[in-house]
Amino acid sequence: MLDNPPFDPVATGRAVIRSPIAGSLATLDEAGNPFATLVTIGTLPDGRPILSLSDLAVHTHNLKRDPRASLLLVAPGGEGGNPLAGARITLVGTFEKTEDPVAAWRYAQHQGKAARASALPGFHYYVMNVTNSHLVAGFGNIAQVPGKDLIPDYSDCQELLDGEKGVVEHMNDDHADAIGFYAIKLLNLPAGAWRMTGCDPDGIDIATSELRARLPFPTRATTVGEAGGYLKSFAKQARSME
Repeated sequence: MLDNPPFDPVATGRAVIRSPIAGSLATLDEAGNPFATLVTIGTLPDGRPILSLSDLAVHTHNLKRDPRASLLLVAPGGEGGNPLAGARITLVGTFEKTEDPVAAWRYAQHQGKAARASALPGFHYYVMNVTNSHLVAGFGNIAQVPGKDLIPDYSDCQELLDGEKGVVEHMNDDHADAIGFYAIKLLNLPAGAWRMTGCDPDGIDIATSELRARLPFPTRATTVGEAGGYLKSFAKQARSME
């Protein structure tokens, strides 16, 4: 029997951040009291959470007055049965409004049809700058992970970041079958209408209308060519398992 791999707080924390479609946002109200609400999320390529918030919402008013907040994210599988058995991470930091089209595109990719409300008047995107985090990933697997360790530096990966949208669109338009093989053969997930929702230097995100999954690259990719090489290798490996 193989031993379980050692607990890696940074890798686990990054995986948890990218996996859910919603989380619990705690802002500070006018009296300084914590105010928790349910929000839907996406992530930037480096994993920083993106929220789409209405100008009318109480949490938006709170953030405009005081940008400090925390965000609780629970990995899929931890919501039912024994909810404390699932991996979860509490992020601490500040939120800032953004007009970055990458934030809008990645949020829409992660949320699918649920992102339509973001196009309505009065909705804006906010990005979380993470300063600290508290990760709980099973018995004894508990860690404080500073934001500077949790959020990777992709400054040397600009070519891939600039080309991400093209990679995702190409894979979804021309290689949807390969994405399905990734899910079924490499990640042991059920068959479905799998699509790619993101391609960052450390891996790809795929999803159906109900499921989200992450397939990491063996090593960091800095260019579109390197990412494409990994995707071809994944497809070859998956097809060899038929």
